[in-house]
Amino acid sequence: MATVKNKAMRRARKGERIRQVAAIPFRLREDGSLEVMLVTSRTTRRFIVPKGWPMKGKSGRKAATIEAQEEAGVRGKSPKQPAGIYSYWKRMADGFVRVDVTVYLLEVTEELANWQEAANRQRAWLPPADAALLIDEPELSTLLQNLTIPATAPARIISRRSTSPT
Repeated sequence: MATVKNKAMRRARKGERIRQVAAIPFRLREDGSLEVMLVTSRTTRRFIVPKGWPMKGKSGRKAATIEAQEEAGVRGKSPKQPAGIYSYWKRMADGFVRVDVTVYLLEVTEELANWQEAANRQRAWLPPADAALLIDEPELSTLLQNLTIPATAPARIISRRSTSPT
């Protein structure tokens, strides 16, 4: 990952836009209402969606799925088509860079009690409208407010938590 990030930072310093991938984990409650999961960032503790740098040899969808497992402790299935794109200003040690993020929905099938970044992050299940209020990035907030589940996603109802370790 460090190599991808370093390459992206070199491109950003030349004025090029860089890209990341993200997942919006979702589930349906027993009453049929939709919930999405947000996680806190490691540094600012703001609520965000799990996201990260593209991974060499992996599709954007696969990389977003991996980020969701590492950052939010969830596993699931993701439609092939992205749910949308948003841009934000990423804080770096020497300033800010503009990042374009391709977002994939992730239908959560398993929520882990222990995961890679559990000690560094908190996670929360929220209705999309509430999640949108907690997000600082306006484009991501709009994406959450207008979130719809694609017809191809079965959207199983999740009512219990897994305690499987990673």
